[in-house]
Amino acid sequence: MPEAPRTPASPPASARPPAPGGPAGAGPPPAGPSAGANRVGAPEPAPAEHPLDNPARSSLTGPHARFAERRGRVLRYRPDVTPWLALPDDPGPQDWADVAALAGAGASLTLTAFREPPPADWEIVFHATGVQMVDDSVAAEPDREASLLGPADVPEMLDLVARTRPGPFLPRTVELGTYLGIRRAGVLVAMAGERLHPSGWTEISAVCTDESARGQGLAGRLVRAVAHGIRERGETPFLHAAASNTSAIRLYESLGFTLRRTTSFLSAIVPPDTPVPGDVRTPDRRAGNLEQVGR
Repeated sequence: MPEAPRTPASPPASARPPAPGGPAGAGPPPAGPSAGANRVGAPEPAPAEHPLDNPARSSLTGPHARFAERRGRVLRYRPDVTPWLALPDDPGPQDWADVAALAGAGASLTLTAFREPPPADWEIVFHATGVQMVDDSVAAEPDREASLLGPADVPEMLDLVARTRPGPFLPRTVELGTYLGIRRAGVLVAMAGERLHPSGWTEISAVCTDESARGQGLAGRLVRAVAHGIRERGETPFLHAAASNTSAIRLYESLGFTLRRTTSFLSAIVPPDTPVPGDVRTPDRRAGNLEQVGR
C-alpha cells in the first residue's frame, strides 16, 4: 500500500480520454458572446468534476445508460448486472428515500465514492477504505493463451469467483465489457474483465486466479491483455482495490498503475420497515458482499 496518494503521470497520448469540451467532453461550450470572458468581479467557474470522482454515476449517465434504473436523482445498475448504486454528490433525505424505494425494504445496497453516509437507522454491514488506480505506464499487450469469455461461460466464471472472491460478480456482469480467461486442462483458472465505464475510461475488474494456478503471473498477463483492448478503443484503464489488499496493490503498481485517490466501499441494509411504493421492483439481497472488493 502506498504511504500517501501520489499524483499519477499523464497516460500515454494514445490512451488519454478526450479533453473536456471535446467529442466526449463534459458539457457544451459557453453560450453567448461574453459567456467565456473573465470579467472583473465575476466568480471563477467551478472546475468540472472528473469522471472518476463518481465512476458509477458517470457510467450510468454515459456509456452504461442502457443498464440503468433510476428513481429521482438516484441511479443503479440492474441488480443482476452489478450491485453498484450511484448517488448525487449532495444527497438529501429525498434521495435516501428514493434509494430505499429503488432497492426495496430490507435489501442490501452497495456504494462507492459517496460523500454522505446513509441515514442513522440503516444497518452498515461493510465499510472499508479503497484505492483508485489509473494507467500510467502499463505495458498493455494481447495474450495468446487468453480466450474471450461470454454468456455461455458464466457458470464457470461464477464458480471461479466463488472460489477466489474477487468482489461482486453476478450473472449478467459479463455484459459490461470484455472478459478474458485462461484455462488449464479445460478448467477456467484465471480471468479479468471490464466493469464501470465512464466516458473515456474503463475499469478493470474481477481479476482472479484459482489457487492451483497462482504464482504463474496469470493475473498480470490478463490485466495487460484487458488494458490492451481498452487502449485500442482510445480509452484509459483504471481499477479499484481494497486498501488492505496490499498484494494486489503491489501487483498493479508493478504493472504500471499509479494511485489517483483513496475512496470508500460500503454495503448497507435498507430498514425493513421502510415504506415501499407498489411500483418498485422486488429487492435484490445478494449485492452486499464486498469483502474483497476490487481485487
